[in-house]
Amino acid sequence: MSSVVGFGALNLDKIYYVDKIPSKDEEGFVKDVIFSPGGSAANTIVGLSRLGIKTSYIGKIGGDEEGRILFNDLLSEKVDTSCIIRAEGRSGVAMVFVDEKGNRAILVDPGVNDTIKFEEINIHEAKKYKMLHLTSFICKNGMDSFESQKKIVKEFELVSFDPGIPYAERGLKEMMPILKETTIFLPSKTEIEILFGKDYREAVEECLSIGIEIVAVKLGEKGCYVRSKDKEIYLKPFAVKVVDTTGAGDAFNAGFIYGFLKGKNLETCAKYGNYVAAKCIEEFGARKGLPRSIDESL
Repeated sequence: MSSVVGFGALNLDKIYYVDKIPSKDEEGFVKDVIFSPGGSAANTIVGLSRLGIKTSYIGKIGGDEEGRILFNDLLSEKVDTSCIIRAEGRSGVAMVFVDEKGNRAILVDPGVNDTIKFEEINIHEAKKYKMLHLTSFICKNGMDSFESQKKIVKEFELVSFDPGIPYAERGLKEMMPILKETTIFLPSKTEIEILFGKDYREAVEECLSIGIEIVAVKLGEKGCYVRSKDKEIYLKPFAVKVVDTTGAGDAFNAGFIYGFLKGKNLETCAKYGNYVAAKCIEEFGARKGLPRSIDESL
């Protein structure tokens, strides 16, 4: 059975819709505020769950109201919570600022997210799932969660990995233990170029030489670039009205992984990724627009 366990931060997104995202010494004003459960890997896992994939999640929450909201939301999305760890302290919070054009800026308070020790993880439950999906931790309150990810990747034959800016900035040497175990690498153009220090197409070739089977680079408004040992695909995005780009990359991951688990070819996986991302950005927040089905005729 197709199944995925996610491992990453759990954050309550506090989304501030603003007239503009201020630069240094500038001011703007808040038009609206919405609280929404988030976290990059969690967004992808919710996207997969809505598409009918069996899912679970490895993460940590504090004993606060934010933690209660995050936990109950996973339950409501039919995500298995047997690998959620409860702790004292603050749950993670992401303050997301979205302007009138759908651009965004994010400030993250990681709380207890960075403190997941490998020994705390319910490995027996986690290994009931076919694929492991990883995203980054901020690593401001410790390195426990990052070190746990480096260990857990060795427990799975299928690993998908979206590094995010925090891990891209840590550099190739630090990321190599995860990259060497990665089956599907899902960076943005910016992330892969920061991580490898070269043009994304050259970086993709280096990924393949490491042993990564599939690299899907998210190009934003230009779509995506997907590469395997014997395939190369550029695919334009679906034309939609952009409301909010929050979670677009996570949504792409959900669509792409869904296609992969369903045995689709790379072009179809890319189409599914673009489709779910398009649905996401038509709505406010990272999850509201995530679809519950994909038209197989795409």
